[in-house]
Amino acid sequence: MTYLSSKTGRQLASFAALCILSPLGVAQTTLISDVNGYTINADHQMVEFSALQFTDGIVDKLYSAGEQLPENEEIVRIDGEGKTLLSGLVDAHGHILSYGLSLLRVDLTGTTSEQEAVERIRAFREANGNLEWIQGRGWNQVLWDSNEFPSAQSLDEFFGDTPVWLSRVDGHAGWANSAAMELAGVNAATADPAGGQIIRDPEGRPTGTFVDNAMDLVTANIPQLSVQEQAFALRRAMMELAAQGLTSVHDAGVSSVTVEAYKLLLEDGPLPIRVNAMLGAGDPRLPELLAAGHYESEDGTFTINSIKISADGALGSRGASLIEDYSDMPGHRGLLLVEPERLHEIMEMAMKANFQVNVHAIGDNANKLVLDNFSVLIPATGTRDLRHRIEHAQILRYEDILRFAELGVIPSMQATHATSDKNMAQDRLGEIRIQGAYAWRKLIDAGAIIANGSDFPVEYPNPFFGLHAAITRQDHDNQPPGGWFPEERMTATEAFASFTLDAAYAGHQENTIGSLEPGKAADFILVDQDVFSDAPTEIWKATVSGTWVNGVRVGAD
Repeated sequence: MTYLSSKTGRQLASFAALCILSPLGVAQTTLISDVNGYTINADHQMVEFSALQFTDGIVDKLYSAGEQLPENEEIVRIDGEGKTLLSGLVDAHGHILSYGLSLLRVDLTGTTSEQEAVERIRAFREANGNLEWIQGRGWNQVLWDSNEFPSAQSLDEFFGDTPVWLSRVDGHAGWANSAAMELAGVNAATADPAGGQIIRDPEGRPTGTFVDNAMDLVTANIPQLSVQEQAFALRRAMMELAAQGLTSVHDAGVSSVTVEAYKLLLEDGPLPIRVNAMLGAGDPRLPELLAAGHYESEDGTFTINSIKISADGALGSRGASLIEDYSDMPGHRGLLLVEPERLHEIMEMAMKANFQVNVHAIGDNANKLVLDNFSVLIPATGTRDLRHRIEHAQILRYEDILRFAELGVIPSMQATHATSDKNMAQDRLGEIRIQGAYAWRKLIDAGAIIANGSDFPVEYPNPFFGLHAAITRQDHDNQPPGGWFPEERMTATEAFASFTLDAAYAGHQENTIGSLEPGKAADFILVDQDVFSDAPTEIWKATVSGTWVNGVRVGAD
């Protein structure tokens, strides 16, 4: 796929939308007025307006306060009732299928003890009857009184022969009962796989917690979802994401089966929101998918032009790959999930196929390794314009912070990770390394473009949680006072850009979405509060009253 100039891209977007959305070629113009409108322009300045006009899903004009509105009676009019209108928010890193499944399985987020988690699972089974497998996600031992990984024993007491599998909040560890381990053939003699760890008791017996690649030992035995089942979960997730104000999501690592599920949904019309899908590097059909080239649906709601590779694990489960030992676990430096030679091979293969390469890297060692590969492969393949990315870019050496802008690599980060991790990150990293963690301001000052997101369902997908965290570096209780390492805060304009125009740029879509400008898509939301004039500490409380994609209200009959 050739990426177009801004002018050409907008012209083609306008023409395509007219062809797709206008029955019999009859144009329909809509005007939404009485709004407090905000968007970001090409110069990254905040633009305010009071009315928005669009025709067949393409923006015609923004009206400033006091400017005369058209009186054409054929225009469809919407009264904004004084609400705030924002250009559609983009989550540059989420997991749509996982989120959809989390809405259909037991939710363990926010539990404060292992026993509370078990009680939630019991209530879920009681409400859902006999299940072949009990599945769920969201536990976080750092929030538990014990601060210890959970055990199979607490599950065995209640679930007997029914296998149970529960993913940690970050998706980088899992909790199984004895029935699940027996199906997997896991016992004291089972060796840790490369890039994975089986947590064991002092006698070497598996306790029931599996980290990173070790999770595959159990999950390989869970029946696979059909294309139809995946499609159901995807649609459920997208409708919920739209309700929270997201008009576009970069789906971070999808299988070939999930691609089929998206295309199945497209047979019934546009997706509820836009999805820019990254092909999962671990899919056995990856070479075939790369050879097929880029994909974009006719309606522009589904795009594939990138791949996703996971280089290491997560900080909370001590799977993030560090250069030096964990400060709270001497002798342990985390896990690399892909052998360095294989990482280089996959990155090179994707670049030669003209695909953007997006690599999950959290620890400073993983980030250094990925940047080292980019520094060699980008000039060798001539792919700087593909805007390769590091997903998370969470813990960085100062010299590596400088390399993002130098290489044209985008740090795709998640603001709420900082406010969620503040209770353990410094323990894991110590006083020195923490200075390069969640370092938004240092990256921006070094010239990097940050694409923001949430990593849902690891975090809540609500983008206003992310905007709040980016601007304040505080949790919802406004703690700590003044913010956690407040020198790394974004300005309100920078944060808004990172969830709109800069996130769109990270997906090669800034010519069609990311801001409300003539010729671009009418993707926007209405919100109940003026998030940029109210106190920053209140941003996370904003609620969405309507979401429009291509000028069509999502969920409207």
